Amino acid sequence: MILYQDRFMERDELHIDVEDRGYQFGDGVYEVIRIYNGVPFLMTEHLERLERSAKAIKMSLPYSLHELDLKLKELVSNNQLIDGIIYLQITRGVAPRIHQFPQGIEPVLTAYVRELPRPLAQMANGGKAILVEDIRWLRCDIKSLNLLPNVLAKQEAVEAKAIEAIQHRNGTITEGSASNVFIVKKGTIYTHPANHYILNGITRQFVFQLAGELGLPIAEKAYTKEELLTADEIFFTSTTAEVSPIVTVDDQIIGNGKPGPVTIQLQKIYDRYVADLSLEKH
Repeated sequence: MILYQDRFMERDELHIDVEDRGYQFGDGVYEVIRIYNGVPFLMTEHLERLERSAKAIKMSLPYSLHELDLKLKELVSNNQLIDGIIYLQITRGVAPRIHQFPQGIEPVLTAYVRELPRPLAQMANGGKAILVEDIRWLRCDIKSLNLLPNVLAKQEAVEAKAIEAIQHRNGTITEGSASNVFIVKKGTIYTHPANHYILNGITRQFVFQLAGELGLPIAEKAYTKEELLTADEIFFTSTTAEVSPIVTVDDQIIGNGKPGPVTIQLQKIYDRYVADLSLEKH
């Protein structure tokens, strides 16, 4: 069952208009929200970012954040989802194709859920990444539907049998194709500042909170490809990847080639939050 506007319906009942601006222009925003044991994780933070993204493209949301929260929880319940994700998308609406904003149209909301297990093996063992040039536009802070450059980067990773593509602009690391990237050097965690070059990931922000609780120093500081390759540890974060280690980059071994102690500490405290969330349901 999916949510379309304010209605729940079966997927085969839904028809997307050919002149929906999300379909023709990528004119819209989206969020992906994790579900653990039937409970949304960091829902408020995701919905607040959705609102910021919508404002950044001068688009209003069709419902309040409170209404969206209730509808999405109902969607999870209707589908009896235990572990997985919610995908939520809002486009500017349907109108004859013109580049400027059409007048008098309503935004279109679509949301669905799907099962997605936690990436436990990836988090335990780490994986390979490759470096790619960051060819995206200069408003990466907006979680928009325009994802073709990200798709191309991810495909390069897949073809190289890697789990992520790490992007750089003129030698400065920005983020992954679908994640934020962190390095650890002499016990301090570094990640690119949250400006227009990256998306300020919800899991990224949560890692700052976790690092604070653990007493781990963490800094928003740009770093180079060379600093990445000589880091003691590398990990990347996202709603679906959680906290996942990178143990090789372009076939160069990072640290001792295994997930590092800082990464493991963050994973353990993340797990405690997931366990607590499960207890809340009961």
